[in-house]
Amino acid sequence: MGEETENLPRTSYRALRSGWAINVALVAVAAVIIIAALFAAADYGRQRGYQTVTDRARNTAELNAVLLRTVLEKQRSIPFVLSQDRDVISALSTRSESVLQLLNRKLESLIGGTGSAVIYLLDAGGLAIAASNWNEPISFVGTNYSFRPYYTRAVRNGSAEHYALGTVSKRPGLYISRRIDGPTGVLGVIVVKLEFDEIEADWRRNSDPTFVVDQRGIVLVTSFPDWRFMTEGVIPADRMGPLRESLQFGGASLTPLDIVPSTSQAEPDIVRARLPGATSRREFVRVQTQVPTTSWKLQSLTPATPAVTESVRNAQVVTLLFLAPLLSLTAFFLRRRGLALRRAREQEAARLELERRVEARTADLSTAHAELVMQAEERQKTETKLQTVQLELVQANRLAILGQVTAGVAHEINQPVAAIRSYADNAATFLDRHQVASVRDNLKTIAGLTERIGSITDELRTFSRKGTGESGPVNVVDIIEGAMLLLGSRFRQRAGQILTEMPPADVKVYGNRIRLEQVLINLMQNALEATEGGPASRISVRCAIDDEEVRLTIADNGPGIPDSIMQMLFTPFNTSKDRGLGLGLVICHDIVAEYGGHIEVESSSAGAEFTVHLRKVV
Repeated sequence: MGEETENLPRTSYRALRSGWAINVALVAVAAVIIIAALFAAADYGRQRGYQTVTDRARNTAELNAVLLRTVLEKQRSIPFVLSQDRDVISALSTRSESVLQLLNRKLESLIGGTGSAVIYLLDAGGLAIAASNWNEPISFVGTNYSFRPYYTRAVRNGSAEHYALGTVSKRPGLYISRRIDGPTGVLGVIVVKLEFDEIEADWRRNSDPTFVVDQRGIVLVTSFPDWRFMTEGVIPADRMGPLRESLQFGGASLTPLDIVPSTSQAEPDIVRARLPGATSRREFVRVQTQVPTTSWKLQSLTPATPAVTESVRNAQVVTLLFLAPLLSLTAFFLRRRGLALRRAREQEAARLELERRVEARTADLSTAHAELVMQAEERQKTETKLQTVQLELVQANRLAILGQVTAGVAHEINQPVAAIRSYADNAATFLDRHQVASVRDNLKTIAGLTERIGSITDELRTFSRKGTGESGPVNVVDIIEGAMLLLGSRFRQRAGQILTEMPPADVKVYGNRIRLEQVLINLMQNALEATEGGPASRISVRCAIDDEEVRLTIADNGPGIPDSIMQMLFTPFNTSKDRGLGLGLVICHDIVAEYGGHIEVESSSAGAEFTVHLRKVV
């Protein structure tokens, strides 16, 4: 370069040096822009990564909370049902050894179907008189539990829930109790103990570190057994003393968990925690959610480092791809400027060469422009594909949610769907016979049934939100006709004879039409199945009315109800069907009881007769 500069005029040499300075400045500015952009991309990617982890952790936590609530709700229904069981009340009233022995075996049989750890009955003084573990070495029978909070609270408030360590089994669990009242006062308390081994095992297999704490911050349920009975923070000494004296958690140390906040910000909640067996702390995103219907909080820890690192790397790659055209233009500008400086030495002597080079550079510009256009089109295609994939993911999520509710809806709409199929088959037969009017009637009926299916699914959604729908005066004729509309086709195909006595059109009862039709359909369905395959099968639906109530009677001439089933007819999971769940009659019983009525059953070898007593509305 020294030889070149010596041959240049002084003005050209100064221009060359000035050009070098400008080039160096431009390179420095480009480097600063790249570094700043990478830092900004890293910060953006880090925030996006934490947000992604937080969203995933929140979804996982909410799903686990719903799962835990489902388990709790199932167990809460057991004391409620058993508190109204005739065998339980008889055992408390008579204290007969035979009745107690029968109740022991009954409670023992319920363990397998309910998933409870143990079910036991306390008398008014807190003494266990019957238990599902009556024949085990650690039987509760004969032990007095009047000192336990779940007994005292149930006696005082009617029901109670208390998490504690078992005094006999030494296993932790949630005790759910309900008071049983008699004509003269408290008869006793029914208690169900729920242990969370299965749900904890599911958490260990399928999710991130998860644990549940009570209002005091003590870990009750956890995917890590070593964390059980540890605390979120240090419990004050004035509270620690009474807590240990209560022996609620036995001799547990109640030491704090090794979880410390990583930042002071609330969202996302980043913590550093040492898992059992680990030698150092790792970074997690912590999500907390309330467990519905309890005072517990569920916390989920999701590893943050891998996802955040990946998000930062992706953001920086996208930033570099975005800066690439800008850097290319900058390089092109620097090269063009260099060429211009070199041409300055030969401007006068190489005018034609200059023109040729200008033409060549123009062609290069066109090519570069075409490449930039192609790159822009490719980026547009990539963005379009990304949007399509996102839409498909949203649709897949919707289908997954739909799959979760299909099983519950299918049971309730099976009968109208079967009726629709039957009417459609009949319409095809009528069409073959050119009976257009009959085809039109069947199609109108099918349209009505589809509206009926919509009503059923709306009612099921209302029921899932713990709502019962609006209640009020309901026409009895509408109830019977609605049930016959859904089951009429099947009766005509399988039943030898069905007799229906309709009440006067103005007779009304208190309730909800859809739910009362559900009761009637279940009972008529059971009658149909009981007479199926028998000679000269006959089913009747009768209605009797007096001043205060209306009685709907569904009778059949089937073989009757076996004694073993009859004794526990309205007990959950009690069924004689191979694929039955044993919940149909329990649901019917609860619906009728909710509207102030009850169901009576009579059975013999000549058949079974169910009588539904409902409050009459004047």
